[in-house]
Amino acid sequence: MSAAPDRSGEAAVVRAPAKVNLILRVLAREESGYHQIETLFCALELADTLELRRGGDGIRLQVEGAELGPVEDNLVVRAARAFERATGRRVHVSIRLRKEIPAGAGLGGGSSDAAATLDALNEMHGRPLDDAALVDLAAELGSDVAFFLCRSPLALAWGRGERLLPLPPLPRAPVLVVVPGFAIPTPDAYRDLAAYRAETRARAGAAVIPPGALASWDAVARAATNDFEPPTFRRFPELAGLKDLLLEAGARIALLSGSGSALFGIFADEKQRDDAAASLEARAGGVRLIRTATAG
Repeated sequence: MSAAPDRSGEAAVVRAPAKVNLILRVLAREESGYHQIETLFCALELADTLELRRGGDGIRLQVEGAELGPVEDNLVVRAARAFERATGRRVHVSIRLRKEIPAGAGLGGGSSDAAATLDALNEMHGRPLDDAALVDLAAELGSDVAFFLCRSPLALAWGRGERLLPLPPLPRAPVLVVVPGFAIPTPDAYRDLAAYRAETRARAGAAVIPPGALASWDAVARAATNDFEPPTFRRFPELAGLKDLLLEAGARIALLSGSGSALFGIFADEKQRDDAAASLEARAGGVRLIRTATAG
């Protein structure tokens, strides 16, 4: 994500990248209802675009490319309100959001849009908040938002996702994102996981992640996992079939992203990814395929 304000501070154009989870373990449930997690976030080149311009009356949002429900509920507007509260400044801004990241797919689009909004407003207003204050605000908005403000496309996160260890990015790798024709609300995914664990007595056990386990694609492939897959694949077996197709097509990593519903495959080169896309187009109906790459 990068904000590009003009010299007057009156406008900015911001790209808000998607993310995938190369590792995702769901740990203890807090009394607050939130779950502790342990995850390896990786940003993608796939991104939304936000155009912000100061002026007018209050906070105005225009969304293009997707139907996201009431504007006041959008994380972009909530982020702008949070910036107002944190700085004590009234924000007057028009925001145009062009959506490319599918909603409800576990790709972090709403969270990334919120982070981009916070960062851009902070730049446009002379940076009244330092990076630590921005991350604090991000953590209040959602579990993925802080990642998009950590200034690295790769980060190990724990807690609610707000405690982050930025890592050197891995070499750029081609990615195929597979988006089915339905979304999975995050609360539903957590309910399915809780029911699955109660039934199977499964739990997130102890784990050791040595530094070398995150230093290469081969090492990450050996550690790649997502705790949401067993219950989600039981409920939606077609998603398990799509993962199998990605692996058959040569993906070095294929996983559900976040709590779903999208899956992603990471490939050795663009030809292999494009061949995989052609194979899925022929064998899997009703899905959207997005060719992208990991962010460098």
